[in-house]
This record gives sequence, C-alpha cells and structure tokens, in this order.
Amino acid sequence: MKIGLQIPNFTWPSGQQKLGSRLAEIARTADDAGFDSLWVMDHFFQIGGPERRSGLGPAEDEMLECYTTLGYLAGVTQHVKLGALVTGVIYRHPGLLVKTVTTLDVLSGGRAYFGIGAAWNERESRGLGIPFPPLKERFERLEETLQITRQMWSDNNGAYAGKYFRLAETLCHPPPISQPHPPIIIGGMGERQTLRMVAQYADACNLFARMGNDTVRLKLQVLKEHCDRLGRDYHEIEKTTLSTVFIAPGKMGAQDVIDECRSLAALGIQHCIFNMPNVHERGPLEVFGSDIIPAVREL
Repeated sequence: MKIGLQIPNFTWPSGQQKLGSRLAEIARTADDAGFDSLWVMDHFFQIGGPERRSGLGPAEDEMLECYTTLGYLAGVTQHVKLGALVTGVIYRHPGLLVKTVTTLDVLSGGRAYFGIGAAWNERESRGLGIPFPPLKERFERLEETLQITRQMWSDNNGAYAGKYFRLAETLCHPPPISQPHPPIIIGGMGERQTLRMVAQYADACNLFARMGNDTVRLKLQVLKEHCDRLGRDYHEIEKTTLSTVFIAPGKMGAQDVIDECRSLAALGIQHCIFNMPNVHERGPLEVFGSDIIPAVREL
C-alpha cells in the first residue's frame, strides 16, 4: 500500500512570514519519511467555516494557489509524487491546465499526478469572478477536459472541437516525462457520472474514507460495473482514499492508522492519503516514517 500526505491548511503558529519555510520543512520531512505522494487542494478560499464540516477554518484563513505551490514543492523534494486533490475543472482553460501539469511533470522529473473534478465551491468562484455554471454543465466540461487531456498527451496534435472548448492545435511540447503520461485521478464518488468517467478516462479514483467502509465498498463495485460495461480492466485503475488522522497523545496512535489502512486494503484500496491537523509538527510525520509506512508497505 502507498501512503500520501495532503496539506489542506496553511494557518500555522509560525505565521505568514514563515509559511514558505515551514511548508518546505513539512515537504522534506514527508519526502524523507517515505510518503509516496504529496497533495494540496485546488481552492482559493479556505473551505471550513459553518457551511463546511472540514474543521479547516473560515474562508479568510490562508490558502495558496495550488500549481504555484506544487512547483515550489517540486523544488524542495526529490522522490514524492505531487498533485492537486483535485483541480476544479472550471478554474482554468483545459489547454492551459494540461500545459501546467505537463510542466510540473517535466520539472519534477516525472513526479506529477493530474487530479481533477467537477468543482463545487461557488463562493470562491463568484468571489474571484470565475463563472460557475450548473452542475450538469460542469460535468460536461469535465468530460471535454478529460478528452483534451488525453489528446494533448498523445501523438495527435490536431484540433479539438467540443460543445464548450475548441482548440486549433493540441500541441504539448515538451511532452510529460511520466509514461505514458501523468496519472489522471478523478476525485468524487458520484455513481452515474464521476465513477463512469474514472472507468472511461482515468488512471485512478479518489474516494472519501470518512464515509465508511460499506460506502467505499459500494463505490468500488459501481466503478467495476462501469469498467465491465466499457471494456476497461478494473485492475488498471489505482484506488485511493482521503481521510484525516490526528496523531497525538489522547487522539490517535500509529496502530490506529495501521488498522485503518489494513481495513481499506481489504476492500481493494491501494493508496491511502491522509491529512493531519498538526502536520506543522515534525512528530506525526516521523511516526509515519518510523512505524506506519513500513508496516503497511506489504498490504
């Protein structure tokens, strides 16, 4: 089993002036500890507050633009793979987005994931003047973006003409270092659209472990049914989950995380991604490196 680290919160006791250096320290510690992947959210406002039960804080808390941050993280790490969990499809034109992810992959030496989803945060979209179409249109734009991505990462440099996007050329040079391309990971658990697109276009899915094992099992079964109908090998798709752990006295210990990984592995999950409220402390990351990661490698 692989272990990933998501950093969704940048409001730390060290303050804004040391945000960059503390982020670099966290990333290097995770890299040295043996984490397989490192992720940030694609948001412009923090997503906590009364309207969300994330515990991440109000919209006014610190939030970094994800691809600038991933480029920075690429420069301070050596091994860990890097990605957005997940990019909101409405925030960037598909051609520019694919070029951005490709650049991250090239400059990191082939360490990029391409995470994408339909987007949901209307407040930050309206706040920054980004059009926020209805859900149906966002899913249609997501599908076109996935088609453009696959074409730009192929030998076909020709035009693309869709309902929402028209590209005269799908040229992308230099091409990605990752072969055949950076893994495409779609976030979300929608059975009709999201998991069907995973089966049709993606290399990985991301499910919410907090929803419980029964729900994760159901979503994986739905994904398999989509794969069977489309003629896709279900086993080609990397199954990942996202959840929160709090390693601290009186909260959680290494064995609690190991047990969660074991139960998810029994469902077919291959890559557990965790965020931690106290990630700014070295201790929890070191516990992962010394106890958790070695224990779950063979799951």
